[in-house]
Amino acid sequence: MDGKTTVKRFKQKLLQWLQTESLISNSLALIVGVLTGLTIVFYDMLLELSHNSFYGLLPESPGYFIIILPALGGLVVGLIVHLFIHTRRYDIEEIIEATALHGGRMSPRNAFLEVLASIVSIGSGGSVGKEAPVVLAGSGIGSLLAQVLKIHGNRVKILIGCGASGGIAAAYNAPLAGVVFAVEVILGELEARTFIPIVISAVFATLVASMVFDVKTIEVSSYTFVNPFYESILYLGLGILAGIVSAILMRTLFGTHRFFDSLKIHPAIKPAIGGLCVGIIGFFYPQVFGVGYDVITDALNNGLALKLMLMLIFLKIIAFSLTMGSGGSGGSIVPALFVGAMLGGGYGSIVHDMFPAITAESGAYALAGMGAVFAGTSRAPLASILILFELTQDYNMILPIMLACVVSNLVSSSLNSESIFTEGLHRRGFTIRRGREVDIMESLIVRDAMKQNVQTVSENKNVGALIALMQSSRHAGFPVLDSGGKLCGIVTLKDVRDKVDHDELDKTINEISSKDVEVAYPEESLNTVLKRLAAKDIGRLPVVSSTDRTKLLGIITRSDIVKLYDKKILDKVHLKKE
Repeated sequence: MDGKTTVKRFKQKLLQWLQTESLISNSLALIVGVLTGLTIVFYDMLLELSHNSFYGLLPESPGYFIIILPALGGLVVGLIVHLFIHTRRYDIEEIIEATALHGGRMSPRNAFLEVLASIVSIGSGGSVGKEAPVVLAGSGIGSLLAQVLKIHGNRVKILIGCGASGGIAAAYNAPLAGVVFAVEVILGELEARTFIPIVISAVFATLVASMVFDVKTIEVSSYTFVNPFYESILYLGLGILAGIVSAILMRTLFGTHRFFDSLKIHPAIKPAIGGLCVGIIGFFYPQVFGVGYDVITDALNNGLALKLMLMLIFLKIIAFSLTMGSGGSGGSIVPALFVGAMLGGGYGSIVHDMFPAITAESGAYALAGMGAVFAGTSRAPLASILILFELTQDYNMILPIMLACVVSNLVSSSLNSESIFTEGLHRRGFTIRRGREVDIMESLIVRDAMKQNVQTVSENKNVGALIALMQSSRHAGFPVLDSGGKLCGIVTLKDVRDKVDHDELDKTINEISSKDVEVAYPEESLNTVLKRLAAKDIGRLPVVSSTDRTKLLGIITRSDIVKLYDKKILDKVHLKKE
């Protein structure tokens, strides 16, 4: 009899575990990771095919014909956008908007069309990176899976974050950077229920792309501090310069966007004009064409002349801005790494000539400069540090890279409040922080979202009555009141699972309830309460009087906050469209 009871309890526990939200989310994350890894491999194959197709058109002596290729690619991109992408185009900015403002809803069709456009743009010599397309591809897979399985709510955002982390992880063989990028840039917050699926997706995307298809890291000479005291000052100076250059890059990009938006010509022609300008620059300095990994590698291994590196800082900014500003498709991370490598390499050459006994070679500064400019443009210093560490597999330079990244982030933030990913949203009237629209979250208070009719339980009731109430009400937690009607604790389904055995249903609620209760006050902003919920990883807070913590006024849940936030966001979006 005892054996049968044990087996029955085991089956019940197993069934409960199989139905838990965490297992479902983690399983979906694994699927997204595998599919994203396969997609990125396929993307790289198409990218190589695109490059060979365009540059196979060149005669044996290309001459001026090379100027036409980016223009031709730009024309194809313009036609794809004009004929097939009928609504707004997709970029990392739009993924942030989808997660922060639209409950994770995005168009997988348009996302994949944008990925196709990027293959043409990069393959023809457009001066952009591939990280935005791979993030789009991964996010599109997450969104498509959510639509196929009819998933709604926060799970959609989690799946999009899984796709984004998997895209970065697979493309750069950088799972840690993929995870941190998704948290810092896309979702804007770190919670256990989102972090674990994102890690799973990044791991499996990397396994598929790296172990199965042998994705390689950038080969870099090994560097280290020659004189930690004096070189720290020099890397501090590099961080300041990188912050300034980051701000210049962003302002040039968005200034070019405004210029092309103001041109009264057919939108399909604009990317061709931008491509033609890039072609003219590339005729004299072909290093600006395409992604530019080979040029970055040369800078990291001390293979470029000082004059060339200083020229390429500004030429790459201009070529990148022309490609993206005119309507081309691609990403900004690798261009930022490129500019940073040229800045750091040029800076390193100068300081090494001046102080050869106490400085490393220019390649060390090129490495730190890469991370510093990326940090300055993305406002994601941790992702910047990790992506360099994983790309190079060299820990020796971690301290100067950290210093340069943090300083660049501070300088760039003081010159421009938004990142390269949120500036466009800010120009349209949205200020996104931690995955939420700040103005709305600060303007709404707890009283606007809380429920006043609260189901409570008495501390003297037994656990059996509590379980019956949970089953009938479908609520997983209740405030606990004492005999005088005062708040004295809170009890949740977790308390029942952790503190009650099957033969202990006569226990009182007072024996298992949590007495150290986190609460909210009616006058607090929803932003403050949401941070408290995230910090404690809980789903609900009793709302009490600001003058008496035992006087229960209502209850507020994460769901209540999200529903009110989504409603206000919808109103704001509609208002801006009118």
